[in-house]
Parts: sequence; C-alpha cells; structure tokens
Amino acid sequence: MSETETKRGRRTGGRERRDPNAKPTGPAYIKRVIPTYDIMGEESLLKIEATADRILAEVGLDIRDDDEALALFKKSGAKVDGMRVRFEPGHLQEVLKTAPQEFTQHARNPARSVQIGGNSVVFSPAYGSPFVMDLDRGRRYGTLEDFQNFIKLAYNCPWLHHSGGTVCEPTDVPVNKRHLDMVYAHMRYSDKAYMGSITSEQRAEDSIEMSRLLFGADFVDRNCVILGNVNVNSPLLWDGTMTKSARAYARANQAAVIVPFILGGAMGPVTNAGAIAQAHAETLVGCAMTQLERPGAPVIYGNFLSSMSLRSGSPTFGTPEPAIGSMVVGQLARRLKLPLRCAGSFTTSKLPDGQAMQESVMSMLSAVHCGANFILHSAGFLDGLLSMSYEKFMMDADFCGALHSYLGGVVVDDNTLAMGAFQSVTPGGHYLGSDHTMANYTTAFFDSNIADNTPFEAWNEAGKTDAATRANKRWKASLAEYVAPPLDEAVDESIRDFVARKKASMTDQWY
Repeated sequence: MSETETKRGRRTGGRERRDPNAKPTGPAYIKRVIPTYDIMGEESLLKIEATADRILAEVGLDIRDDDEALALFKKSGAKVDGMRVRFEPGHLQEVLKTAPQEFTQHARNPARSVQIGGNSVVFSPAYGSPFVMDLDRGRRYGTLEDFQNFIKLAYNCPWLHHSGGTVCEPTDVPVNKRHLDMVYAHMRYSDKAYMGSITSEQRAEDSIEMSRLLFGADFVDRNCVILGNVNVNSPLLWDGTMTKSARAYARANQAAVIVPFILGGAMGPVTNAGAIAQAHAETLVGCAMTQLERPGAPVIYGNFLSSMSLRSGSPTFGTPEPAIGSMVVGQLARRLKLPLRCAGSFTTSKLPDGQAMQESVMSMLSAVHCGANFILHSAGFLDGLLSMSYEKFMMDADFCGALHSYLGGVVVDDNTLAMGAFQSVTPGGHYLGSDHTMANYTTAFFDSNIADNTPFEAWNEAGKTDAATRANKRWKASLAEYVAPPLDEAVDESIRDFVARKKASMTDQWY
C-alpha cells in the first residue's frame, strides 16, 4: 500500500475523530416552517415559460470553446449549428428529470452537513469581491489573510451554515495558484461545507481532487462535498471556461450552481418579465448540461437579477424590481423540482450604513420568501459586490440570526399558548416574574449582538456608537476568540503536499 493509499484509508477516521468539546456553531441549516410566497398566477407563469421556450427554439444560445458540450447537446437531439444551439420546447425539461430535487452537501464535520432543496435554507457568505473594507483601514485589495479571516468569522457565526467560496479575492497570491490556497483555507479553518474554484476546468478539478483527499475518493464519488458557482455570460452565451467547469463538477458527482447574471437594460431586457424569461432559458441549458454529463448529478437552479440606473448606467443592487422578480424565479424553480439559489444581501452602498441594510433586507427577504434553498451573498456584500466588508459581514450575519426565528414561524402548543401564565397573573398585573416567563425567557426572542436596545441616556453615556462601530468590535472579538476545528494530521499533510506540488508545477501568473 502506497503512502497516498494509506492516507486515504484514514479519511473516514479523520472526519469522525472530532473534539467533543469543540465550540457549537448553531443549527446545521434551517428547516423553513413558513410557506413560500407565490405571487404569479398560472397564466402568467405559462407565458414566461413559453417565452423562454421561444428564445431557445427561435434565437438559440451560443456555446463557445467547448466541443464536448456541443456534442452532448447534439446527441440529446438539440439542433447545433456551429456554436449556436437551439432546443424544441420541452427538450431541456425532459433532460432535467434525472436531476435530484434535494441533496446533502457533506461537511468534514458530519454534524455541519447541509441539506439543499425541499424546505431547507442554507446561508452562505458573499462571494467574489476583489476589495475588502473595514472602518479602520478603509477599502483595499483583498489578501489571503483577509480571506482566511472571513472563513474564521463564518465558522464562528452560529447563523451562517456554509463556509462559502471566493469570499474575497486574495490578490497577493498568483491568479493561477490562489484557488489552491482558497480551497485549503476552507478545509483547514472551518469544518462547514464549502465551494471550489470555477475559473478553469483544471482549477475545478484541483478543487475536487483536494476534496477527495479530505473525504476519500469513494466517498466523493457517491456524495456531494463541494459546490461550484458557474455563471452564464448573459445574454445567451455559455463560455467554455464555465461549461467545462460545470461539467467537471457534474462528472465527479458534485453540484454545479448554474447562475445567469442579468443586469436589466444591459445584459438582458429592462423589463422584469423579459429578464426572467431570459434567465430561465439560460439556466435550463446549464442545468441540463450537467445531466447530460452525468445523469443524477446534483445541480442547483440559480439566478441573479439586478437593475441599473438608466441615467448613469451604473449597476444598482437591492432594488425592488429584482426582489419581486426573485419571487417569480422561485416559482419557476419549484415547477422544475430543482433546488434554488437566489438573491442575497445585495447593496450598492459604499458603507455599512442605512442604505446598505435597507437594500440588503429587501433583497434577503425576497430570497427567503421565494423559497431559495442556498443563499449565497448572505453576509458581507457591499459596494455592488466590489467590496467585502468586515462590519457589513457582522451586521448581515446578525440579520441571518433574526431570519432563523422568522422562518421558524409561530409555534402553537400548550406551552406557547401560555394558559398557565394567564391563570397565574391577575388582570392588570405583569408577566415578568411569572413561571412561564422564567421558563421561556432565554429562547423567546432573538437576541441581537449588534443592536443597541438600551435607553437613550445609557447609549449616550456609553459613547453614542452606531451599528457599524459595534460591528467593528464584534468582528475583532470573534477573530480573537477563534479556535480552529481539529483536522486529522495525515489528511492535512496530504492536502498541503498536493498544493505544494501543484504550485511547483507552474510559474506564477498575475493576470
């Protein structure tokens, strides 16, 4: 038996031998109790689906630089003319019948594995910002240290269920090597589920291979352990970089998250219905491609609607039209019986201020009401996704905590109906000292660690701090309290060896 085989044989033991005193990190994910909110009637939904079918049949969609993807679609019965692919109505929906309605993404700590689909909701940090920001040092390019810090903050947060992916770009690491450091950081500094690279087929495969080292090759072949967030080049173009990455994840039985990014008026129609129809068409193609690559591979129906200021041409985020559009997207995904990724804590604000939270709350509420199962961008999104903010991260995470209670609905049982309290408290009395209050006060209400609920005089004397200032203290305290979850030494060594060998095999590329 080789050294590599010996290490692989230890994978399961490495995952099970956890510190029983490890810090609890809250619920693994949310089971929604409140129903989804369907805003659109059947006639209008059918019109949107029919428009998406017409787009695919009459206009078609280009697949660039991926002959294998074109061959897969041609074999399935699509009409292929060069890069242009056209589909008859119902074709892609039939292909998608092999996709699972719900699946588990396993974490290296089995207690932190998440269920994606059905009535499950998973909150994950924001993704993809080149800059980071905090109140002390302002806006600057992200570094590997920043990247690791956000993983530690997400690990410590009881309200975030997922470690995320490219939480910020570590620009101090070469472009062609940083995916190795990012995936390793997720593995080393957290035991929650995580995402891998999608910026090339090789980087996607590296991410998957590192996961095989962490979980064991056989386990990975049978189970989803990593997600890849794959974006369409809207309008109506799938670039080979993305299709090859999506197929790499599907080929390995891992989940691709298929996401059009439609900026209304630029990469799609300015009208909501048209943008939704376009997004539906683009997503159908990407999701179906994963099933042609490997029938039964997990896949997530994704969507990212956004708007723009038609006066200046600047993108806008957290606005009402994409938010209400997300509600329709949720209905479309449910009709396909696919898990959904949609919306998040979107904002164009440059500071963690009132605008930031107003826009984020509008967008985030649309995500939970539309039925999103995997909510990327749940914490940290600022500056139109150009900046990952430490303070905004803590403020958003706090709101995610409130959403745990919100999605739990209203429990009705003998205890919550509180008849005993009515019987023990006389009319005109108070409930503060009642047995019922004493028995329930620790769990009755969500307790924010950012909000200040003291009287004005107490707040004034304590320094008149605003929410961002309090969040600044919270992220620093969280990092100071961080303790890394245990990781089997042999597993860690095998992953670090893989990273070192991959890095040594290529010269640095900075562009």
